[in-house]
Amino acid sequence: MTIRVLLLADTHLGFDFPLRPRVKRRRRGPDFFANTRTALAPARRGEVDLVVHGGDLLYRSKVSAELVRMALEPLLEVADRGVPVVLVPGNHERSAIPFPLLAAHSHLHVFDRPRTIEIEHSGGRIGLAGFPCERKGIRQRFGPLFTATGWNPGVYDLSLLCLHQTVEGAIVGPADFTFRSGDDIIPGQRLPNRLAAVLSGHIHRHQVLTRDLGGRGLAAPVFYPGSVERTSAAERDEAKGYLMIDLEGDQRTGGRVVDWVFHQLPARPMVDLDIGAANVTDPAQWLRSSFEAMDRDAVVRVRVTRTPDDAMRNALRAASLRDLALLTQTVEVSWPRRES
Repeated sequence: MTIRVLLLADTHLGFDFPLRPRVKRRRRGPDFFANTRTALAPARRGEVDLVVHGGDLLYRSKVSAELVRMALEPLLEVADRGVPVVLVPGNHERSAIPFPLLAAHSHLHVFDRPRTIEIEHSGGRIGLAGFPCERKGIRQRFGPLFTATGWNPGVYDLSLLCLHQTVEGAIVGPADFTFRSGDDIIPGQRLPNRLAAVLSGHIHRHQVLTRDLGGRGLAAPVFYPGSVERTSAAERDEAKGYLMIDLEGDQRTGGRVVDWVFHQLPARPMVDLDIGAANVTDPAQWLRSSFEAMDRDAVVRVRVTRTPDDAMRNALRAASLRDLALLTQTVEVSWPRRES
């Protein structure tokens, strides 16, 4: 048995997406929805056998039923075509999908608790063990949670583990911070044997882990597709996308990865603009010229790194920035922290 899995994660739908906006400006919310739909396009075309969403479908837990409906719609469109979709609730959902009845579909499977989801494919059986994001003490809780899934490696032609967690060795941020130890990190050597792969969200940078920090091989490769869009300035240099993974079943070993490809999505460029670094006499004109010189689709963070005078404060008002920036740009202001 061979299958192709489409893995995406950290879509954060609802971020900067008010259902009834009071101010007309370009927001980032539609970017997250657009890239989610683009990532799922191969599934809608029937080019994959299984879709796994590694968690953080939503940007937070307390949202309206309408937003949940909109967020689930791209997944349900795939499920309507008969392609199984598996969803791991992430930490942004506080480990549960709001309004769970909206996710009711015979081909949409949600890890609402530790369990093993069984899917029949081409005469073979796929076993996907998993559990909702454990937000406290996963280092100690991983073993009991995995046991609670009821996973039985001897009965599946292909075995996968679905998570929304941090595994030892994952790297994030512009300084390449590496997760090494701590209560919120799964040690690499705790991953069970007889798995073909671990499919996970939570880490926003795409990466594939095959060894722990001691250089020892992992029982199965850990795939992080990364987020579908840049969620903070710390991700401005990261490619965003999704993964297509080809796997081959083997009941004796749990299966293996044959090949995988990272597909990049059109994430918007992020730019830092330091208004305190230059000798600016006319802040409004300086900002207008700076915006005009940037990419038309840029997400701009204006950093205030010195005490602003009245002219700078006026130029940095929301209404002024909407007038100064291009209509296609998104602008936010980072003010200096106040000392307590």
